[in-house]
Amino acid sequence: MMAAARCHRPLPRSAAGMTLLEMLLVIALVAISAALAVMAMGGGREGQQLRSAVRELSAQLRYTRTQAIVHGQPQQFRIDPGNGRWEAANGRHGQLPERLRVRFTGAAQLQPAAGIGVIAFYPDGGASGGRIELLGARAGWQLDVAWITGQVTGQGIAGAGQ
Repeated sequence: MMAAARCHRPLPRSAAGMTLLEMLLVIALVAISAALAVMAMGGGREGQQLRSAVRELSAQLRYTRTQAIVHGQPQQFRIDPGNGRWEAANGRHGQLPERLRVRFTGAAQLQPAAGIGVIAFYPDGGASGGRIELLGARAGWQLDVAWITGQVTGQGIAGAGQ
């Protein structure tokens, strides 16, 4: 009888485990820590916009090169660094996020107007060459187009910022 009474005795408070409130607090702290870690490693919203813009411009530069090869006629990729607008082959166009600053370096003789950058792609796969730099507050990226091969490559810019 005495053994049965011991089994049903309530445990002391220190051995009872965590309460629901304590468990929710721990889960909330873990979620906040994970969100901060993701933002720190990924650059937050600006980093996402930068990576998205780099992917888009790379794809459109490669598309313009492909169109020059396929159709056997020179094609142009145009960019207006002042307002972040770009135009690729076959009327494709787009707008870069306003937060990003754009710099262009390329052949001056191809510019249709002051401030407009042009990279020409030729039927043999070559290009006029050029560089497009996308700069955010804390990060930057440059896209290079090789003039002999027309190959599009990119790399991050260390210490970039406005």
